[in-house]
Amino acid sequence: MTDYHDTPRPRRRAGEPAQVYLTEADQARLERLTEQLGASKSEVLRRGLEALELQHMSPVAHPALRLVGLVHDIEPCGEVDVARAHDQVLADDEARSWQSQSDGA
Repeated sequence: MTDYHDTPRPRRRAGEPAQVYLTEADQARLERLTEQLGASKSEVLRRGLEALELQHMSPVAHPALRLVGLVHDIEPCGEVDVARAHDQVLADDEARSWQSQSDGA
């Protein structure tokens, strides 16, 4: 009879493989980051995905989340009934963000 610990088990993958095509500049960037961070290429790519997701899911960058008061740096709406005029409030806030970006450029 074979002992349980002697039975070969299939290897588990850490995740699903992904194939990406990188420009020479991106390849150089990836190599530089692996050296600077002391991490594998896979780890650098995973960290980059996580950072990108956090950046895009930030309440500060999401107008709907700002509208419901999850971020407190939005300008007050004054006497506007936000429930009824939410489209206009969002449009005005977006227009202000464009203005502040062009002022900084």
